[in-house]
Amino acid sequence: MIVVTTPTGQVGHRLVRHLLAAGSEVKVVVRDATRLEADVRTQVEVVEGAHDDPAVLDAALPGADAVFWLVPPNPAAASAHEHYLGFARAGRAAVRRHDVGHVVGVSSAGHGWAKPAGVLSAAFAMDAELEESGAAYRAVSPPFYLENLLGQLASMRERGTFFLTCAGDRPLATIATRDIAATAAGLLTDLSWTGQEDVPLFGPDRLTPDGMAGVLSEELGRPIRYQRIALADFAAMRRAQGASERVVADAVEMFAAQDEGIYDADWAKAAIAPTSFRTWCREVLKPAF
Repeated sequence: MIVVTTPTGQVGHRLVRHLLAAGSEVKVVVRDATRLEADVRTQVEVVEGAHDDPAVLDAALPGADAVFWLVPPNPAAASAHEHYLGFARAGRAAVRRHDVGHVVGVSSAGHGWAKPAGVLSAAFAMDAELEESGAAYRAVSPPFYLENLLGQLASMRERGTFFLTCAGDRPLATIATRDIAATAAGLLTDLSWTGQEDVPLFGPDRLTPDGMAGVLSEELGRPIRYQRIALADFAAMRRAQGASERVVADAVEMFAAQDEGIYDADWAKAAIAPTSFRTWCREVLKPAF
């Protein structure tokens, strides 16, 4: 039996469908069961609650062969580090209590980065905690999510522009969330692996943001340009939106690490996922646009 956390998220809902198609017995931990798709709800066992709650994990993990672990975002958290560690400590203890053999977590590319990296450093701290559980552990470690661009559809429509903080002429490693789900499903349906490793997972492109703008222009049939936003301007924008100084710092550290190449060393060992940026634009972004 496989336990899936965040089963309604961008990765989790795809993962659940992969596992059901493979004939796996699936139990999900979900805050609100009504958010599950109706056909999925009839095929899985449901435990309602948050997976940083030991009582919820004690209801979900007995008899589990493996757990899929993803920390949900929480913009209201005091800090990314404490948010991730709160979940990870609960998970480590529960996996050990119930003698779960395998855990697959969603982390970040860039393990070994020496500088503070905000949310990415928090993910690395999560990995360290889960590795202490005694289970075999795989940290699926992606770079920049392509789905982040969906939040800029209005800017693309109205101004023909999308924004990031990185240099327009420097390649940015990216990944589609459907490829994260497929990779996690492969690990969870073949539990022959042992030990503890991070698994960098990159999309096949080495596009710069300027190159991404060219593909977007072709796929959307209108000019789209890339505009770099300075980290100081990004921080000011988040403060104006009411974000705390620690939340702003977490985001700024993350984007600074991306700008400085936190993902670059993983190109040499990353598994290459099948979904190209152009395919993702055509099949995901363009319909949403």
